[in-house]
Amino acid sequence: MPSWRLDIEYDGTRYGGWQQQQHMRTVQGELIRAAEAVFMSQVELGGAGRTDAGVHACRQVAHLRVKADRIPELKLQIELNKQLPHDINILALRSAPPNFHARHDAIARYYLYQISTRRTAFGKAYVWWVKDRLKLAPMKQACALLEGRHDFRSFCEAPEQQKSTFIKVAKSELAISGSLILFRIAADHFLWKMVRRIVGALVEAGRGNLTIGRFQELLVKHSSEPAAWTAPPSGLFLERILYPGDAAPITLAPVFPVE
Repeated sequence: MPSWRLDIEYDGTRYGGWQQQQHMRTVQGELIRAAEAVFMSQVELGGAGRTDAGVHACRQVAHLRVKADRIPELKLQIELNKQLPHDINILALRSAPPNFHARHDAIARYYLYQISTRRTAFGKAYVWWVKDRLKLAPMKQACALLEGRHDFRSFCEAPEQQKSTFIKVAKSELAISGSLILFRIAADHFLWKMVRRIVGALVEAGRGNLTIGRFQELLVKHSSEPAAWTAPPSGLFLERILYPGDAAPITLAPVFPVE
C-alpha cells in the first residue's frame, strides 16, 4: 500500500479543529475529501497533532495511505492542492515507509503563541490583542518555571479523561518582536487546552494579577482557576513536529509580524 508524508500549513479560523467530525468542517476532513477525490478511493490519513477549533498550523505533519496505484510525489502534491480550499496548503509531500505514523513516530511538538500589544487591522485572526500594558519581567519568570516535568492538571480541560497530566516541557521561551510578545513551548505531547491556559496565566502575571509564587503553585496543586484565563485560539500555531534526526527550531520569529 503506497504511503506518503505530508507537511501542511493551514489557517484554522474557518474550521472546527483538525480532527474529522461528522457535522463540522475540519482540516483533516478537507484533506481526506481531497485525497479521495484524487484517488477515487477511500484513504487513511492521520495527523501528528489535534489542533482545536480556530488554531493554525505552520507545519502540521500527516501520513497518507491508500490502496491504489502510486502517483509521483510532485504530481500528487499538485493534484491534492488543487482540491483543497485556499486556507489549507500542502507544503511538501514525499514517500514514506508503510509503517510511518505521523502521531506515534513524533518525538516533539512545538507550539507558538502571538500576543499583540496593539490593535491591528490585518493580524486580528493570528494574534490575541491584550489591551492592558503587560510587564515582561514576571512573564519571563513564569515562562522559565515551565521547563522540566510538572503536573499540568490545572491547565487541562477534562483532566479526569487523561491517563496522566504530567508533562515534561523541553523548551519554554518568551521574546518581543515589534508589537508582538511571542511564546514558544515544546514537549513530546500536550493536554487539551494546555497551551492556551498557560498563555492566559502568563498574561495574568504580566498584568500583575498573578504572582510568581502562585503560578508555581499551579504546577503542583490542582486549581480550576486557569480555565477562566484561557487565551483565544486565534494566536496559537502548531509550529513544528520533530521526528528522530530532526533539528529543533532555533529562531523565535512571528508568523504574522505586527510592527
